[in-house]
Amino acid sequence: MKKAVVLLSGGLDSATALAMARQQGYDCYALSLAYGQRHSVELEAAGRVARALGVVEHKVIPIALDAFGGSALTDSAIAVPDAGSEGIPVTYVPARNTVFLSLALGWAEVLGARDLFLGVNAVDYSGYPDCRPDFIEAFERLANLATKAGVEGDRFRIHAPLIDMTKAEIIQAGMGLGVDYGLTVSCYQADDKGAACGRCDSCQLRAEGFRTAGVSDPTLYK
Repeated sequence: MKKAVVLLSGGLDSATALAMARQQGYDCYALSLAYGQRHSVELEAAGRVARALGVVEHKVIPIALDAFGGSALTDSAIAVPDAGSEGIPVTYVPARNTVFLSLALGWAEVLGARDLFLGVNAVDYSGYPDCRPDFIEAFERLANLATKAGVEGDRFRIHAPLIDMTKAEIIQAGMGLGVDYGLTVSCYQADDKGAACGRCDSCQLRAEGFRTAGVSDPTLYK
C-alpha cells in the first residue's frame, strides 16, 4: 500500500481530505499539531476522526506558536471576531501552514511516504494567504529541493483536493465517503465540550455549507 501523511486538525475540511486520501488507496498517517490554539478541543475531534477513518497512526505534536502570538487563535488578548471582517482576519496564524507542512514533510520522508494531504480551501475560506494554490505549488517545489528524497528524484506531491471546492461541495463529497461530521469541530472558540459559538468566520462558513448542501447540520452550538 502507498503511504500518505495527512494534516488533520479535527475540522470539517481536514476530515474530508483524510477520507479522500483513504478512498484513493493510501495507508494514512495523520498528523495533528498542538500549537497553543485556544480551540484545543479540536485535537480531541482529530482523535475521533482518525479512529473513525482507520488511520495507521495518529501523532499529535506540540509546537508553541503561541510563544509568538500575533493571532486571535494563539493570543488570548486578541478577540476572535464575528464573521464578515474585511481583509485577512486576525484569526490568521503567521506561517502556520508552512510550519505544519514542514513537519508533515519530515515525517513523510522518514516513513517513505511521498504524498502529503491537507484540507486547505481557496473558495469558502477566510482569505488566509497560506491556503492559496500558489502557496501549495511553491511548497511542493520546496519539498523537492530541501529533502534527500527529492534531490535523489523520489519526488514529493502535495495534495490539496478541496482547494477549488465550495463548502457545500466538500460536505457532499465527504458524506459520500462516509465522513461523520458530528465528530468534527470547526469553531475558533469552541468550549471544552466542543460546542461552537455560531458567530465566527469558521462557524458561519460551516453552517452555510450545510444549508447549501441540503444536509442536516450536526454541529453542537452553545
